[in-house]
Amino acid sequence: MSTHAKIAPKHRGTPKHAHLKEAPKRAARNTVILSGVALAVTGITIGGGLLGKGEATPPGVAAELDNAMGDLQADVPAADTGERLPIVSRDDHRGAADPTKKAGLVATEASAVTESEQLSDSDPRDIARALMGDYGFSQDQFSCLDSLWIRESNWNVYADNPSSSAYGIPQALPGSKMASAGSDWATNPVTQISWGLGYIRDRYGSPCAAWGHSQSVGWY
Repeated sequence: MSTHAKIAPKHRGTPKHAHLKEAPKRAARNTVILSGVALAVTGITIGGGLLGKGEATPPGVAAELDNAMGDLQADVPAADTGERLPIVSRDDHRGAADPTKKAGLVATEASAVTESEQLSDSDPRDIARALMGDYGFSQDQFSCLDSLWIRESNWNVYADNPSSSAYGIPQALPGSKMASAGSDWATNPVTQISWGLGYIRDRYGSPCAAWGHSQSVGWY
């Protein structure tokens, strides 16, 4: 053994500045990683496996970069601005009312009003025939109803009995009772007949039973 050779003691550890030799390798790896992130931001493209400017990015690489940047952005929590988002109810998601449906409803209501007005302009007897079925009376009861109200008022909407305060086609006593069928009870034959048919149904069961009672005692 040469006397000039020096034997390093085995108890010595890693040289003091050995970590500096690893720095370039770690720096290189960090550069590659950061370059991959910066690529989508700065527009630097990859060509031939190296980072460079002005070279087209292969489609597969561009797709992977887009996915990577999307994952990074998804992991970053949104900044809290301290502002509260507006409360959205289910009504806010509903669309505007269908114009066709709205028009149909308006048309139906207008049709009902027109039909009522036309019915009130009809002969009171025709009105009674049209309404009898609504109270459960068949048309064979009409002859009894006709006889009954001829005796009471002769189908006169304005028939007024000053001695008893009876009023209208059915001679309601007093006439204001017919307000339960409508506020226009004093002038509308539809309202008066509707009230009269309801009264006959509830008190006698049928126009013929009411007419029989009237023949017996002179009133119903």
